[in-house]
Amino acid sequence: MQKTLEFTDQQKLVELFGPRDVYLRQLSDAFDIKIISRGGTLTLQGGSEDVELCFEVVAQMQALIDRRKKLSQEIVTDLIESACTSDESEGENSKGKIALKALGADTRLEPRTVAQAKYIEQIKSNDIVFCIGPAGTGKTYLAVAVALDYMKRGELNRIILCRPAVEAGEHLGYLPGDLRSKVNPYLRPLYDALHDFMPSETVEEYIENDLIEILPLAFVRGRTLDKSFIILDEAQNCTLGQMKTFLTRLGKSAKLVVTGDITQVDLPHEEQSGLIDAQDRLENIKGISFVRLSESDIVRHRLVKEIVCAYQREARH
Repeated sequence: MQKTLEFTDQQKLVELFGPRDVYLRQLSDAFDIKIISRGGTLTLQGGSEDVELCFEVVAQMQALIDRRKKLSQEIVTDLIESACTSDESEGENSKGKIALKALGADTRLEPRTVAQAKYIEQIKSNDIVFCIGPAGTGKTYLAVAVALDYMKRGELNRIILCRPAVEAGEHLGYLPGDLRSKVNPYLRPLYDALHDFMPSETVEEYIENDLIEILPLAFVRGRTLDKSFIILDEAQNCTLGQMKTFLTRLGKSAKLVVTGDITQVDLPHEEQSGLIDAQDRLENIKGISFVRLSESDIVRHRLVKEIVCAYQREARH
């Protein structure tokens, strides 16, 4: 089988190849295919399954380059593993696939694990979803992706992003700058997820037009959040009072996703985590779903999984 890709921008082709063609070698080694480059044409030759998978990975690499994202060997490895994993478990994971209009009509986000697929399905099926798991499991990333999908399809009007500012004790008035600049350091992971799906200028445009709202937890009281997709990140650092206040802001035709890692609570010792309390208090309420991810769902660098496991072993002793 043979497939051909055309590139009009030579610089993008150079970025796709990588330093000394390292990314091309990764692709040819992973899929056992022959890659031929002539001018602005890239030809993939080999078995039909390997060519299809490689074509998918190259298309994703091209999409990242188009969004001005810098490729690396680690990123290419992740894309290859994702393509192979999704192909092997197509039947098991297919329900979790979502078409992201934010990325273009032909772009799809696929869960990397069965638990991630369940997470996406629970968001679709419930108005409130708690996702609890260690770092690197895609809790925030997948929530932002689904939120953009809902907004782009017109099912919800805006996205509201919230995260507790534990280090500042929520006293944001003492920090320099306007409200947005004060909370930016705490919301950086949410911004990073947005920038993975859209160009920076589009993110800024959405924020300026109030399609994406940055809402500090300290300012949520008194609000009713209607027709919105609301994400509360790092919820393990919410107090009981903050969690109750936040959950009761939910308005009509809204969805709320709460993410956190109960092994990384940064609250003072005398304060109980609102997330830990919520999983005991709200577990059996219809319409509220709890999804728990584990170290097997970590999709960052392979060493992250080893680090998490090492700390968990220490905690058990």
